[in-house]
Amino acid sequence: MQSTYTSPRYAYRPTSDAGARHPVIVVGGGMVGLTVALDLAQRGHRVVVLDDDDTVSVGSRAICFAKRTLEIYGRLGLGAKALAKGVTWNVGKVFFQDRKVYEFNLLPDPGHEYPAFVNLQQYYIEQWLVEACGDTGKVDIRWRNRVVGVANDPDSVAIEVETPDGRHTLHVDWLLACDGARSFVRDSLGLPFVGKVFRDRFLIADVVMKADFPAERWFWFDPPFHRGGSVLLHRQADDVYRIDFQLGWDADPEAEKDPARVTARVREMLGPDKPFELEWVSVYTFRCRRLERFRHGRTLFLGDSAHQVSPFGARGGNGGAQDADNLAWKLAAILDGEAPETLIDSYDAERIPAADENILNSTRSTDFITPKNAAAKAYRDAVLDLAEHHAFARPLVNSGRLSRPATLHGSPLNTADADLWEGGVPPGAPAIDAPLRGGWLLRELRHDFSLLLFGDISDFPEVALAGPRIVWVPLDAVEAMRRYAATRGCVVLIRPDQHVAARWRHFDVTAIRTARDRVLGHADIAA
Repeated sequence: MQSTYTSPRYAYRPTSDAGARHPVIVVGGGMVGLTVALDLAQRGHRVVVLDDDDTVSVGSRAICFAKRTLEIYGRLGLGAKALAKGVTWNVGKVFFQDRKVYEFNLLPDPGHEYPAFVNLQQYYIEQWLVEACGDTGKVDIRWRNRVVGVANDPDSVAIEVETPDGRHTLHVDWLLACDGARSFVRDSLGLPFVGKVFRDRFLIADVVMKADFPAERWFWFDPPFHRGGSVLLHRQADDVYRIDFQLGWDADPEAEKDPARVTARVREMLGPDKPFELEWVSVYTFRCRRLERFRHGRTLFLGDSAHQVSPFGARGGNGGAQDADNLAWKLAAILDGEAPETLIDSYDAERIPAADENILNSTRSTDFITPKNAAAKAYRDAVLDLAEHHAFARPLVNSGRLSRPATLHGSPLNTADADLWEGGVPPGAPAIDAPLRGGWLLRELRHDFSLLLFGDISDFPEVALAGPRIVWVPLDAVEAMRRYAATRGCVVLIRPDQHVAARWRHFDVTAIRTARDRVLGHADIAA
């Protein structure tokens, strides 16, 4: 198989801190573990990362990075790299048999720094995260350190680690389990998943070729080159294309990974004269499930160790990045003494509903893509026929409801609107980007609380008493005013993870301070 990427190899380093206690240890040096480690480090905290391998992920893995995830990586300093290296796309097309049914644009509104999606192999993101973690001087990544024992105590976690030099035990105030779908930490604590496994299999093939496919998402139902199944095509960096083939439950996973067999499938799709090489092949089964809780004492679960979804919709990697985004600032606030430990309970309160939303959408996508009986297939095919000519049917087509940022409805950290708002960005929703001062609004938010003030200083005579850093939004910033449904004198409090905490039509120092205290868990977060 051809390779367009050379995996870095990271050296094992002996350590001499057996028995030591650390504030934060991350188990798993994949995308989610490295993201939360980098976020904590950029907030000034030391983190130990334990990984049983010595390199980044093999194969493209998660490739579709959604706008919200790109904004998170923009805050962490990696957004520009992703844009420069990846393939930008906003448009998707749906095909049924030998014809195009319709197309859609996920970001028709201009004036955003990031597109709806960037396609980029996961190993690039992980390599950049390793480098960025090293640049902080605060992340100690320990390669070839396998966790072989975990014990939760009331105020710490004991971890047994196996290295090339033998075994030792570490203690930690907070253990972040980012060790994936086969999480050892989860299994060692005896924590079961709740959900379902679907009886279907899909083949992933990363294909290297020069082709004129546009930078779009293409999804086929029952195409001539793969009758009875579905196929998905994505273009990635380095002339690599991701192709997913539906195989059915009875397919033999090992036999289907045979290069000759995969080559034949791809040849049927592309035609006999198209040159290509295989780079990576895998077979997966749909799983839509999660832990009942993501916090277990001082052990916290993120990404695939906490929840799993089918790949359609790009909800796995993007959901994991949002887990890290949600947790890092809360843990930093606790470590800094700014928040009580009970603030961590809001991680469950906010990310479990987000995971449930992803699981629901993923389950519905799977049911549409892989109908379970003749009646379900007849319904699906009728919807596809109608969608070609009638707009009302297009929302019923489900080739994977693509990842959207979670709005934290009902979060205990939200302050409900006291004023009348029509539209805009409500409490719990992620802040929306807009052009600002020749740059971008989200770039102004950084890592801490921010206060968006719409107008000029004369509209806010008590601004010096507010507390959070100020981001001025002038009245001629038309897109920002429109997207936030703001008028002169409006105020929006933004959390450290760039979600809206509260908004007001008029400046009120006491209300701002109260809302900020609520975000930090000083109000009763169980209320």
